[in-house]
Amino acid sequence: MLTQLDDTLWHQLPTTFDHVWTSDPRFFDRYWFAIYSQDGRVAIQITMGAYRNMNVLDGGAVMTVDGKQYNLRVSRSLSRDAQTVCGPIRITPVKPLEEFEIAIAPGAHGLSGSIRWRCVEPAREEHPHYERLHGRTVQDYRRFDQIGLASGWMEAGGQRIAIADWWSCRDHSWGVRRGMGVPEPVTGPKVTLAEKGHVMSFLFFSTDSMSGHLLFEARGEDVPYTTGVVTERLTETVHVVKKIELLADLHPGTRRFRTAQVHATFSDGKRLLMDLTALGSSIAMQGLGYSGGYNDGRGLGAWRAENHLESDVWDVSHPSKVVYPDGSQKEHWHRIQPVGIKADFGGTPSTGTGSMTFTIAGRPPAWLEAGSANAAKTANTANTAISA
Repeated sequence: MLTQLDDTLWHQLPTTFDHVWTSDPRFFDRYWFAIYSQDGRVAIQITMGAYRNMNVLDGGAVMTVDGKQYNLRVSRSLSRDAQTVCGPIRITPVKPLEEFEIAIAPGAHGLSGSIRWRCVEPAREEHPHYERLHGRTVQDYRRFDQIGLASGWMEAGGQRIAIADWWSCRDHSWGVRRGMGVPEPVTGPKVTLAEKGHVMSFLFFSTDSMSGHLLFEARGEDVPYTTGVVTERLTETVHVVKKIELLADLHPGTRRFRTAQVHATFSDGKRLLMDLTALGSSIAMQGLGYSGGYNDGRGLGAWRAENHLESDVWDVSHPSKVVYPDGSQKEHWHRIQPVGIKADFGGTPSTGTGSMTFTIAGRPPAWLEAGSANAAKTANTANTAISA
């Protein structure tokens, strides 16, 4: 069936735009934006994703202010509507790859705003993400990343926050990925995270002389997956990452970091050393709908109703625990932390801002445990050494 997209000149298959190339229900296409104040007091994230084979468009917005996290999660039937509007959230590309308008209409949900997002760097592609398990493709997706600035305002809890050229980053990903829409089928024996362990670090950043993204992911003793590029602003020279090493000083008794170091080695032999300091509260990503989010715990991409909206306010003042409206608490693994950065790139120092996801799930791998044990001898915190 024809949609508005079919009256463009960008068809790539001899069919219409109302369906995608695969019947896999996990196929998705998603925007994600992060916007942080310089001191980390205020952190904002906004997302929207389409799931053609689940008949779902969902979205979310969160804002943390002084240790409180205001959450809005929405979902609707997608049908053949190509408009990026879900409930009160609207994301409009003004100039693709360069500029967006983001609006959240006011209502009983208590979170509203109007933001103009513009890039300061070109978008950069990551390496393709592809993985098979027992002969079945479990993920096959692409993602690009971009640094920008945001201006406008957000309001929550009766407090309006002015946003004036705040540091921001975004990504756009699409394809097939685990945990989208439906539970993964059982295709054979599975080694659980409790047995194998999983460590992931994903840093978006920019300083006064460079910007980039660096992703490190490791399961147990498997060979880690790394991807990332760093661009020098003055010369626009692009450096492709070859190896990533990490150090983390965790809050005692938690898996959340207060300071960290990221060391990257690039294919041209150049080295980047970065010291990261956590600023303000980290965002609990369940509030945005990720990682088993929404009140039903089904996460992103699940069909819920023709139109669905839910909102709540969480206490995220503790570095690890989330306190919910009923007083219950949970330490959820998926958090994203605004960070301040001091960097040294080949002997050239600079300072800046970043968005850091650093997660340790299940049983920590042996090399991580060894790093913790060695660090425990010299400090009363969990200093962890990690390398690819």
